[in-house]
Amino acid sequence: VQLVESGGGLVQPGGSLRLSCAASGFSIRSYDMSWYRQAPGKELELVARISRFGSATYADFGTGRFTISRDNFEKKVFLEMTNLKFEDTAVYYCYAGWGDNAYWGEGTQVTCSS
Repeated sequence: VQLVESGGGLVQPGGSLRLSCAASGFSIRSYDMSWYRQAPGKELELVARISRFGSATYADFGTGRFTISRDNFEKKVFLEMTNLKFEDTAVYYCYAGWGDNAYWGEGTQVTCSS
């Protein structure tokens, strides 16, 4: 069972990135899928969640800028981020949760800098 994030990198303020999370070893169909982030010196925080039914919720800082989506057939989850800001710099983690089952990826670094 594995979650692997990709798509992070260095971007200028106002730029965009699309993060991907690929699952292997299990089907994500029954799982609520989320993106979390952790900035240096700060606590882990929820960025966005998409339920197994496709309903999406966002942290206040992401509303209007971030979009979470999922492809159950491809076993992937995406986070489209636009109008990125300095404060979006963090390691972004993919999370899958269902009942007592919970899986984390190892994260992908997003750095917003001029």
